[in-house]
Amino acid sequence: MTIENSRLRLIWSGDPEIRVEMAQAGMIGRRKALLGLSAVALLSRAGAGFAAGPTVVVTKDANCDCCNGWVDHLRQAGFIVEVRGDGSDIHEVKARYGIPAELAACHTAEVSGYVIEGHVPASALHRFLKEKPEAVGLAVRGMPVGSPGMEVPDTPPDEYDVILSGHTRRTYARFRGSAELSR
Repeated sequence: MTIENSRLRLIWSGDPEIRVEMAQAGMIGRRKALLGLSAVALLSRAGAGFAAGPTVVVTKDANCDCCNGWVDHLRQAGFIVEVRGDGSDIHEVKARYGIPAELAACHTAEVSGYVIEGHVPASALHRFLKEKPEAVGLAVRGMPVGSPGMEVPDTPPDEYDVILSGHTRRTYARFRGSAELSR
């Protein structure tokens, strides 16, 4: 993206750096300098949005409110989320990813080569993607009350485990609602 006038050219190529070039030598006025700085700030914010990270591809039932709630939770946490299909192929997706019945939940997602099953909190997913462990992915069994997308007014949230799955399984983190209790 390039923004320019007769004296100032701002060039942004999508990375965090913005190049400012003077089209002509000499001083520029205060108004043009402020305009240029405003454009730099605007492009910096735009760059932060493009650097949101990998896309989370979700397969879910189109009419499932808790799945929609989980997708909204991820988006609010800064993830780019793409919902595919109408959920009619959810069992085929689970079979393709090798999700065992005891870890199955109502939606399945893929991000950066990992499989995410169920109502995994965004904070656990952010940390997991930063750590990049050798694993198949993360899972939350069933539909714990209070987990992201499963909030119920006037009902205390359940405690639940986020499971790291792979060659072995272990508890990756323990949560109550969206609050992490332990790792």
